[in-house]
Amino acid sequence: MTAYVLATITIHDRTGYAEYEAGFLEIFRRFKGRMLVVDESPALLEGAWNVTRTVLIEFPSADDARAWFDSDDYQALARFRHAAADTDCVLLSGLG
Repeated sequence: MTAYVLATITIHDRTGYAEYEAGFLEIFRRFKGRMLVVDESPALLEGAWNVTRTVLIEFPSADDARAWFDSDDYQALARFRHAAADTDCVLLSGLG
């Protein structure tokens, strides 16, 4: 079943976050994911959206998503994001 990773990110150090971005695609390409959305100015329809960046990634399955997220290479890279931004990230199950 298709799975999605949704991340809302508040970047407080653009230079530090750039280190994360520089290594992201090299690692991400090794897995079966597909970037669907990377948006810093979504159209607000309701409520409040107080984050700098919204990311939506699609994977064939939750196992594929976890393989990417839990990989040693990604976790080593994620330390740059942790230092430069506050992130909320969830794994969502698709409908079919």
